[in-house]
Amino acid sequence: QVQLVESGGGLVQPGGSLRLSCAASGFAFSSALMGWARQAPGKGLEWVSEIYSDGITSYADSVKGRFTISRDNAKNTVYLQMNSLKFEDTAVYYCRRGDNRGQGTPVTVSS
Repeated sequence: QVQLVESGGGLVQPGGSLRLSCAASGFAFSSALMGWARQAPGKGLEWVSEIYSDGITSYADSVKGRFTISRDNAKNTVYLQMNSLKFEDTAVYYCRRGDNRGQGTPVTVSS
């Protein structure tokens, strides 16, 4: 079955960086469209970024220029490098593949 396991979240100060990882299994990762979404406290799920099998990427306007999605097909892992973090980036971040998502990893941006 599809498994997505996120890691790398934590507490960071504004302006700081974090790198999230998502280890995937149970499907043909190298040909899959992979993505990240987030859910801030009291809000709905927000699409953040996605990466196609050929490496083409797209980003929400709110993170463009600060976040970078990448993938390592040899490791069945997708990453989200988050730089210049802002208070409003505080959320639980989920790895997604189609309708599947992981358990999430929390990111808190606070001074």
